[in-house]
Amino acid sequence: MNAFTLGSLAVYFVLMLGIGVYAWRKTAKDSSGYLLAGRSLTPSVAALSAGASDMSGWLLLGLPGALFASGLVEAWIAIGLTVGAALNWIIVAPRLREQTERLGDALTIPQYLANRFPESGTLLRVISAVIIVGFFTVYTASGMVGGGKLFATAFAGVLPDTGLSDYMLGIIITAGIVLIYTMIGGFLAVSLTDFVQGMIMMVALVVMPLVVMFGPGGSAGGSILAVPQEGFLSLTQGATALGIISAVTWGLGYFGQPHIIVRFMAIDRVESVGRAGVIGMSWMIISLVGAVAVGLAGRAYAERNGVVVEDPETIFIILANLLFHPAVTGFLYAALLAAIMSTISSQLLVSSSSLTEDFYRLFLRRNASEAEAVNIGRLSVALVAAAGMVIAADPESEVLGLVSNAWAGFGAAFGPLILLALTWNRMTGAGAVAGLVTGAGVVAAWIALGWNKAFLGGPGLYEIVPGFAASLLAIVLVSGMTGNGREGAKA
Repeated sequence: MNAFTLGSLAVYFVLMLGIGVYAWRKTAKDSSGYLLAGRSLTPSVAALSAGASDMSGWLLLGLPGALFASGLVEAWIAIGLTVGAALNWIIVAPRLREQTERLGDALTIPQYLANRFPESGTLLRVISAVIIVGFFTVYTASGMVGGGKLFATAFAGVLPDTGLSDYMLGIIITAGIVLIYTMIGGFLAVSLTDFVQGMIMMVALVVMPLVVMFGPGGSAGGSILAVPQEGFLSLTQGATALGIISAVTWGLGYFGQPHIIVRFMAIDRVESVGRAGVIGMSWMIISLVGAVAVGLAGRAYAERNGVVVEDPETIFIILANLLFHPAVTGFLYAALLAAIMSTISSQLLVSSSSLTEDFYRLFLRRNASEAEAVNIGRLSVALVAAAGMVIAADPESEVLGLVSNAWAGFGAAFGPLILLALTWNRMTGAGAVAGLVTGAGVVAAWIALGWNKAFLGGPGLYEIVPGFAASLLAIVLVSGMTGNGREGAKA
């Protein structure tokens, strides 16, 4: 660690804060401007913002770590995500952009659901807001864990003695920078920083595996084939049917991730959605292939050169420190922070929007001014961040584990609900409530019973599978029983 590395990180931090100030000056000082940037995002900004806020620290920590530890079989997650993301752009994006504006110009997902099903509007807003804030607090914590791991691994012995561990200090620094630009610049700041961060992430994930394979000690990538673990490069070796299903069905979660689909609502025109989807999917495929390559090549490099890796989720950090000039190492650390911070900021803002629009304005201050609502939104960002920091304080937390739980919760609670609300005119408000509660409840119960780790004496089944199926069934059945005389808005 030297001045070059710290300098690169300092430039990154200043750039993020500068974008926050720019967005603050450009954003209208009302709820629409703060929470949705006035529906003004260009296709490229919307696409990379959706991708960067989606991938989070797991792209550079969790996924390479899983590939490092178990081999190519873990790539089923990436395959499932690619399919799910493509369907999300095709099915959800254009419909959500059109319907949220047509049905009451909704600024949040709970508002859209209330406008779509006015007979159950208040109940839907409250339940969905509770789920959003609850799961996003856990999701935000996963990003902070990533920041803590980066500082604890890369900056050990370098940071000043504050009485805190390097891990906890990393959480505080990561959260602090995110809070500043999110609170002052709102959705536009988050989206613009996501665009820049997405570019940094993609470049890092292209450069690192190439250097690992073709640089000193890499033997042109040939050493990957010499990894002694049997079936290391097999997509099926050691996999079970339930294991593959659990991995691929991560893709189901896309339809119900509020921090991703809210980007669809902010695109400037419905006609721009197709171009945004092409840009977003291109970015995603390149980044996922790079992350898989980091895990596989990193394992080969570590075995070939006797590198000890105690925590597989830190392989990206270790390789960045070993193989690159300190200035480039700082850039790679910035890429990891970009992945972490882009997701945290998106989740904080969506949680804030729900607390402001679906609690404060709904129950406490119906006639709150725009300035008051924006200030409450900023306060809400800080409160959710503080709760996430408390959860993240345990250094033994696993990034991929926390992400998987929150991803499943959102995917099961909102996925079937959003899909059917956008495409099925016979859906009712009662059916929407039933699907929301059933999906979240089944996921929570599945995790509590430990069936995501062991199911009926066999390997575990990812909780999104039963949660998504149960939610879908509940919506169809309850809508069928309550369909007569309903007054829902047309999709």
